[in-house]
Amino acid sequence: MPHIQNGCKFMIQSTERPEIKVQNIVAAFTLEKGLDLEKIRVSFAKECFFETLQDKRYTFRVVALRIRKPRITLLVYRTGKVVCTGAKTIKDAKQSADYFINRLRKLGFTATKKLEARIQNIVATADLKIPVDMERILDCFHSEKQFRAMYEPEQFPAAIVRFPVTQGAIATILLFSNGKVVCVGLTTLEQVNEAICQINSKLEKLL
Repeated sequence: MPHIQNGCKFMIQSTERPEIKVQNIVAAFTLEKGLDLEKIRVSFAKECFFETLQDKRYTFRVVALRIRKPRITLLVYRTGKVVCTGAKTIKDAKQSADYFINRLRKLGFTATKKLEARIQNIVATADLKIPVDMERILDCFHSEKQFRAMYEPEQFPAAIVRFPVTQGAIATILLFSNGKVVCVGLTTLEQVNEAICQINSKLEKLL
């Protein structure tokens, strides 16, 4: 099991023990009834942002609210669906529904959860501190069926590596030549830990 610190940093179990930092957690929940976005925008005037929301193409589709505590952004849709982005901890992401509903009720809205907040994506970074020989690591990935790797340095400086972590969970890793990685597409910290462990293990074998 990974060692988790404050819900946003944890170490993988390897010799160098590189630190994994959670940069963004995306979650979504749904309310029982649709929402009047105009009233939401007026009621949350101090927290509403994006100049484009004044554009009629956006006004009737989504309102974006930047919340200070916890530091998250809520994308509120007329249908009652709400997407939380910018959270640094699983706790803040999962409690975003309760926070928003409490705020709505204080402002006189009737609001009830239809679906609890579910984690949809975790974006995490790590510095493995191992220089990457791109040709060798790509040959290694291509020799194993579970890995799919693409590297086009003229277009993007990192290799894009996809592989299964658990049944139904596919990790996408951006692997840079300096050993830094970005992990996306997973929904638990344990999956993120396992994905970066696998990449770290591959690199160590090539040393």
